[in-house]
Amino acid sequence: MLAKNAYIKLVPSSAKQQVIIDEVKDLFYYYKDITSKTGNQVDWQFGDAAFPYEVKEKEDEKGKWFYLHSDHEKYCAILVGVDTEFIRDENGEEREQQYIQVTLPEQSTYGDKGKANEFCKFLAKKMQGELHLFNDRIMYYYPRK
Repeated sequence: MLAKNAYIKLVPSSAKQQVIIDEVKDLFYYYKDITSKTGNQVDWQFGDAAFPYEVKEKEDEKGKWFYLHSDHEKYCAILVGVDTEFIRDENGEEREQQYIQVTLPEQSTYGDKGKANEFCKFLAKKMQGELHLFNDRIMYYYPRK
């Protein structure tokens, strides 16, 4: 599979305009926590199936990006980073906009793609952002006019 990217863009009507990589990491820990609690309620190890990854970070890239690594046979890796871009709004003014990038590297599996789609939707909902999926479709999770 070729490397693919999805983006959660923090637009003016998003809940937040700025996010740091540690906040994104905390959202993944929160996701892992709530899915394991669901598993406890139904007496099944749902947490391991819902989040079969370990959050890892390279020392020299701290604060820029991290990756989700799995030893499970159906999963491999997902990369997550935060960056900014300059866009021109409807008034023609240029402004800076932050986004969260989720990347599926070439060695990623279709299982990774399914999980990455779930994670992207979860992050976009929490951030009330604009989600640009891997298939170039856009989902809006922010209040629209």
